[in-house]
Amino acid sequence: MNKITQLFNIKYPIIQAGMIWNSGYKLASAVSNSGGLGLIGAGSMYPEVLREHIQKCKKATDKPFGVNVPMLYPNIEEIMTILVEEGVKIVFTSAGNPKTWTPFLKEKGITVVHVVSSSIFALKAQDAGVDAVVAEGFEAGGHNGREETTTFTLIPMVKEKIKIPLIAAGGIANGRGMLAAMVLGAEGVQVGSRFAASTESSAHDNFKNKIIETQEGQTQLTLKELAPVRLIKNKFYQDVQDLYAQCPTKEELVTLLGRARAKHGMFEGDMDEGELEIGQIAGLIHDIKPAAEIISEMIFEFKKARKEMEKFNF
Repeated sequence: MNKITQLFNIKYPIIQAGMIWNSGYKLASAVSNSGGLGLIGAGSMYPEVLREHIQKCKKATDKPFGVNVPMLYPNIEEIMTILVEEGVKIVFTSAGNPKTWTPFLKEKGITVVHVVSSSIFALKAQDAGVDAVVAEGFEAGGHNGREETTTFTLIPMVKEKIKIPLIAAGGIANGRGMLAAMVLGAEGVQVGSRFAASTESSAHDNFKNKIIETQEGQTQLTLKELAPVRLIKNKFYQDVQDLYAQCPTKEELVTLLGRARAKHGMFEGDMDEGELEIGQIAGLIHDIKPAAEIISEMIFEFKKARKEMEKFNF
């Protein structure tokens, strides 16, 4: 056991990211049943839909699971009330100031983890009283830090600054990546893109198939003026780049983005006009398989890679 497996009472220090339009109760419960920590992604759910997913997850697993809550959520007070009413024990917060809700959640006996993209924000999260932080590198899919700090440099820099447990995220999809993150100072890993391409992911099959088709260099971080997001280079992405060539205002970017663009792509399956969020590691994802297989393969690869390191016996 290490600090992360102890903190969450799980078998493996693998956390499934709470990705919008991908992370419903089926995926969260499958990951938790396989020894990791499953997270329901509240960012794409109306409050009562979230309540339904929490209730179904409790029936689908007797293992620990959590909820990821982007704090930019418009119904944040209602969401927090639901988490308490439904007895959720673990909450991952992101996209906001951890001081806003951490005291409230801690008072209710909830374990709190905050997602950060820099050592400065990691220190702020620690000062706010969170139990652990997820340090997410520039490689990650979805919404991302503006600093463009890669996981390989971010993890040791955050490790140097904080005393609480550290979870690495961004560009981790197999056991070798997991081992590398731990060598750099992490005690657990958060995995998104690999689980987006799982059988239990709530994403549309078109999106899952698009993930395994995506090659190195076919994603890009963009829309920094709004909220930085890493996208697959499809027609919508190209429309964004064409607009950038005209030096657009922030309002013009908002107009192009419109509403429900991510839902349109990842959940409803429009591969041209939808916003397709995925990490750079998509180039290493070649198949769609159950979450249980993903975790067992990661652990097998982790142990194999750790064994291979013994040859470097200087």
